Amino acid sequence: TVIMGDSHTCTHGAFGAFAAGVGTTDLEVGILKGVCAFRKPKSMKIEVTGTLPAGVYAKDVILKIIKQLTVNGATDMVIEFCGPAVEQMNMSSRMTLCNMSVEAGATSGLCLPDKVTAEYLWPFIQEDYASIEAAVEDFSKWHSDPDAEYAKTMTLDVSDLRPQVTYDYKPDKVKDIDELVGTKIDQVYIGSCTNGRIEDIRAAASILRGRTVADTVRGILTPATPAIYSQALDEGLIKIFMDAGFCVLNPTCGACLGMSSGVLAEGESCASTTNRNFNGRMGKGGMVHLMSPLSAAAAAVTGEITDPAQFIN
Repeated sequence: TVIMGDSHTCTHGAFGAFAAGVGTTDLEVGILKGVCAFRKPKSMKIEVTGTLPAGVYAKDVILKIIKQLTVNGATDMVIEFCGPAVEQMNMSSRMTLCNMSVEAGATSGLCLPDKVTAEYLWPFIQEDYASIEAAVEDFSKWHSDPDAEYAKTMTLDVSDLRPQVTYDYKPDKVKDIDELVGTKIDQVYIGSCTNGRIEDIRAAASILRGRTVADTVRGILTPATPAIYSQALDEGLIKIFMDAGFCVLNPTCGACLGMSSGVLAEGESCASTTNRNFNGRMGKGGMVHLMSPLSAAAAAVTGEITDPAQFIN
């Protein structure tokens, strides 16, 4: 069980944890007393099937799910993400799914811990288990029971999923990218707790390599953590972004909540890999189009919302 003073604490659900953001008072009591009270949530099961097409990522999956559920569709529920497509995802992708569960109103979102989880955590848990297989077996006790009951179930086949983009001031206002191609972009923001991991930076760099941002665009990269920043440096990814004309910042929430480093001016729009597009979220009078790192990188090059397929070899 994880509680923190941020609504996107649910990101930790990718590891099989019940993780939720709480208010200041609840957090204080949790720190001092080790207890926290919740309204008992119901469970929702979302099975993701099929194989993701090239250029389509976990961000596109969760945006599609939120569109179908709406921003209130999972209120007072814990979303369990499962199915073949989730099992094939790395931890970065699972964190993206769980991170945005709260945008559908969920208390938390989680993925069942498996070998992918154990391998990711092995540097931190190797003294607790004889082997990765032993950790996987122990993790299985946290899996849902065969007779578990769900308040709501949903199945999503992602085999033909297109890149997804938001177009208004709610995370459920989502369209296929084809419907928004050509929409002018003033800024591109790649990073945040949703899509600032090394896999996201690599994806965006695959498009930016050898290219530059459009003259009308400000490009901003914020790696999620110092460790990811260092890894991106070692892999030469930071140089790719800087050569393309991006401003590379320290790990920060930054412009995601209109705090700093990329706040939008009145009438400006941003192609962003963050998690919220509320009115004024990134700056008063600004419009935020949520999308994957690949779609954001394509927008940076062209200056408008663009199907990244044309840049994929």
